[in-house]
Parts: sequence; structure tokens; C-alpha cells
Amino acid sequence: MAVSFDLFGTLVTQERPDDPWDAVAAELRARGVPVPDDWEAAYRESHADLEPGREQSLVDHSRAALASRGVEAEVDVVRDALLAAFDVPVEVRPGAPEALAAARERGPVGVLSNCSLPGLVDRTLSRADVGVDTVVTSVGCGWRKPHDRAFEAVADELGVGVGELVHVGDDPRADGGGRTTGVTVVLTEDVPLSAFPGWLGER
Repeated sequence: MAVSFDLFGTLVTQERPDDPWDAVAAELRARGVPVPDDWEAAYRESHADLEPGREQSLVDHSRAALASRGVEAEVDVVRDALLAAFDVPVEVRPGAPEALAAARERGPVGVLSNCSLPGLVDRTLSRADVGVDTVVTSVGCGWRKPHDRAFEAVADELGVGVGELVHVGDDPRADGGGRTTGVTVVLTEDVPLSAFPGWLGER
């Protein structure tokens, strides 16, 4: 048996910018990138034809948004600007340390997170001082929850079959999607993190 946890909204709370395009624009300008006048529109437009469930890197998306307005920017510059825009204070949710400790007593523990920005999940875990055995992100594996392949990816990284995986999350649609692959899904609206050790003990 292994346990995976969703990150944002489950293990940690993080206040994202209300207008992310503005936060990104400020960081791009700080790095000498000319930001188009209609940046909000460019940022919110789709610039790739993706298969349903596929994840696109926010770095690639942002560079494509800039390029659509005739602005070229280096990968590293855009990535650094995005990380700065979204790297905000983080709080560990009540019950998370105890839930993680209980899971570790049963087997390997991982994080499965929908996140399109490379490096943000690792940085958030470091800020929160949360350690796990493996981290699988949608941008890393190429698939967003609730797609089956996202859950298969974290099960594979944890060395178990999907039928041996327990996934804990707060989103009934995204995290609940694991049920279609045979994953045991625990939603925090049904079993709060504080009650998860007891839930595990009853299995």
C-alpha cells in the first residue's frame, strides 16, 4: 500500500494572485521583458491544441503568449518570472503532519499535484518543510487529474499498482477521478486530515 496526497488545498494553503497575468507581467518587466499592452488577453488565450487531460507548461504557454504579440523571451527568464509571481507564503493545513506520519507507517508517501509551473511544487514543499518519497506533477507527467494517467504515474513512482494506492485530496472532480482506475480516494470533505490516521487504522 502507498498513499499520495494532493498538495494545494489539501496539505497546504497558498493564496494565489487574484489576477495572475498582472503578477506575471510585473515580474517579466522586472527582468527586462517588454509586456504587450493587451497582456491579459494574450495570457488568457489558448496557444496550443492539447489533447483533453494534457498539461502544458506555464512557461511554454507564457512564451507563446508573448510570441503571439511579437515578443521573444528566453526560457529561463520566463520561468524565473513565473516562479517569482507564484512563489507566495504557504501554510501547512491543520492535521497534515499527522496524516503524513500515519501514511508513512503504512508505506511510501507521495504528492500528486495539478501544477503547470515546473519547480513550484518542490519549492512549496520546501517552504512548508514537508517531505515525501516522490513528487508527481501534471506538468512533469504530462497529464492533469482526473485523467487516469496522472494516478497511474504516481502509483508507478511509488512502486505499487493503482489498486494499492490511496489518494487523499480536496477536489471531488480532480482527486475523485482516481476511482476510475481502482484507486481508493479519500476526500477531505468526508475524512478531514485530522481524522485520516484513524481512517487508516481501521483498514
